[in-house]
Amino acid sequence: MADSANASVGASKRKWGLGKRRREKDGQKKNQRKYVYFDYNLLAVVIILICFGLVMLYSASAYEAANDPNINDDMYYFRRQAEISLASVFIALIISRINYRIAVKLAPVFYIIALGLMAMVRYTPFGVTVNGARRWLNLGIQFQPAEISKIAVICMIPFLILKMGKKWERFRNVLLVFLFGGVQAFGAYYFTENLSTAIIIFGICFFVIFLAHSRTGPFVALMAGSAGVIVVGLIVLNRTVSSSSNFRIRRILAWLQPENNLNSGGYQVLQGLYAIGSGGFFGKGLGNSTQKLSTIPEAQNDMIFSIICEELGLFGAIIVLLLFGYLLYRLFFIAQNAKDLCGSLIVMGVFVHVALQVILNICVVLNLIPTTGVTLPFVSYGGTSVLFLMSEIGLALSVSRRISYDEQGDAEVKKT
Repeated sequence: MADSANASVGASKRKWGLGKRRREKDGQKKNQRKYVYFDYNLLAVVIILICFGLVMLYSASAYEAANDPNINDDMYYFRRQAEISLASVFIALIISRINYRIAVKLAPVFYIIALGLMAMVRYTPFGVTVNGARRWLNLGIQFQPAEISKIAVICMIPFLILKMGKKWERFRNVLLVFLFGGVQAFGAYYFTENLSTAIIIFGICFFVIFLAHSRTGPFVALMAGSAGVIVVGLIVLNRTVSSSSNFRIRRILAWLQPENNLNSGGYQVLQGLYAIGSGGFFGKGLGNSTQKLSTIPEAQNDMIFSIICEELGLFGAIIVLLLFGYLLYRLFFIAQNAKDLCGSLIVMGVFVHVALQVILNICVVLNLIPTTGVTLPFVSYGGTSVLFLMSEIGLALSVSRRISYDEQGDAEVKKT
């Protein structure tokens, strides 16, 4: 009897001990589930760029805004940009809490809406012409619908690739994905006459497919062939054409021969180069630019990098490039560690978009490519650009929220 009682007690202890260990293990799992990753570094570097952009925007635009009889307010551009930037940060935080897969599921809707809004610019009285370009739409709020096309393409590519599954890398299916991106790019060019945005949209499509595809050879060959054709075309154009009625050809001529095409954009290019050269290493000091005094028209837009170089010098330019480099690194980190292919493709699209705009803008300022009108992300003046760029950052943050922690609940994420 005693032996059986002892055995019963021992079994009971083992039972309760096992139950205790199970409860501890369940408690650990619950604690692990409480860990939620959020890329605060990405959000911080974007906010730093926005704040820096506001400072430089005021410096670049105050004189022009104060002397414009229609404005007569040196804070005009700064105030408008600050208001839309603050609203954009909150919108990005809201989007970051929404599952990014919902955006991908709604990608066909975004795609059609973007084409429809761009068509309204050309065919309805809601289209607005600014500085000779009909690219804006006024539906109570004035914006550029071509910016929506960039988000539509970023969401549409993952939608198509996931629908096609493992067969998406077939030549026919790759062409189909290119076709969807090409239609959106053509819409931006035809409906809004915005060639630079069309190039960016097609570039997003091309490079996301290039990064996602297992083969690199055909894409490299296509890029090399395209570069060769462009170089040959520029050489022929430079030797055979001295003037043209087409403003895009005039822009190319102003890039190749700025001194001989001052009225076609060469003057702006030369003044931008003078601003960069006069800044030296540490610049003239914040607010001390002379080229912004009506010498560079609307310096707060696509030529703001030249004002940065003049006032803050090469040192300031390097700091800006490092900030953009860190932003792209955080996007790359999120794409690399995303929970699934869908999230990775979305963040890759955002990465390509930001990288293309930074490269194109700086190359224009340095006269390495013809003038495109592409703004410097988060720094140049433009409410539509900041709003939709921050929406893309919100999507990237949404992907980052679903990155898995390791089994110990440490701050290290799983490498994929």
